Amino acid sequence: MVIIELTYQKPLVEIEKQLVAHREWLDTGYDKGLFIASGPKLPRDGGILVALTDRKTAEKIIVDDPFYQQGLAHYKITEFEPIKHCRELAQKIKDSEA
Repeated sequence: MVIIELTYQKPLVEIEKQLVAHREWLDTGYDKGLFIASGPKLPRDGGILVALTDRKTAEKIIVDDPFYQQGLAHYKITEFEPIKHCRELAQKIKDSEA
């Protein structure tokens, strides 16, 4: 599992111009079962994305994000092993490991 932290590199007015396209990209990840949570950081200087994948796959996925393609955000990928989690997440983790 990974946490992808985005830090905006441009003013929010530039981010807003690509927000619809970015959210469509997120929808694709959710539809594939890769993403489990996402949203803006507070204060709004970037965002967080939690994905059921490994670092290598995450690196491949982010290149399709319009924020990445337009040079709007820096991406920090942190891979971790979810030892404790809620019951609802257990099957998703198991499926992602298969």
